[in-house]
Amino acid sequence: MDHEDHITLLKAGVSSPGGIWGEFGSGRGAFTLALAELIGSGGTIYSVDKNAPALKDQDSAIQSKFSGRQPKIYYLNADYTLPLSLPVLDGVVLANSLHFHKDKAAVLELIYDYLRPQGCLILVEYNTDSGNTWVPHPVSYNAWYLLVQRNGFEKTRLIARVPSSFLGEIYSAISYKKIDRN
Repeated sequence: MDHEDHITLLKAGVSSPGGIWGEFGSGRGAFTLALAELIGSGGTIYSVDKNAPALKDQDSAIQSKFSGRQPKIYYLNADYTLPLSLPVLDGVVLANSLHFHKDKAAVLELIYDYLRPQGCLILVEYNTDSGNTWVPHPVSYNAWYLLVQRNGFEKTRLIARVPSSFLGEIYSAISYKKIDRN
């Protein structure tokens, strides 16, 4: 995948420039770069990853690409599966990071609490339920749809697909926080 694929996977989920976003499990920042391009200099990103050197590489890539015209980005060296101190977010991106966690419902509970009412969650994931050593717990779109519905999200829809030589296909889906869980 290249930068244009990353843009394609996020674009339909980022409805307008600006906003306060989180990218959880951001790694070296391939999707952070795409999100930064889509939300523009008026936005804010909280980029969260356990790998401090990856965050440093990400910051270098952002500085190189945007030369000071990027959104405000806060780099948090932390585990996104544990509670974080964040402002209310307009959106969260989980790009190729959730498949490392078996207990997805616990992660969704945390994300739900970070989002404003009707805030969005964009998942980028391999479209399979069979994992391997490198992608231990992927979730197909059909399984994702059911999972987020059970965990307080609504209006879930597929937004893009990109072929992948590794596990066939990567998809992106968007879901919105319900105003009232009941």
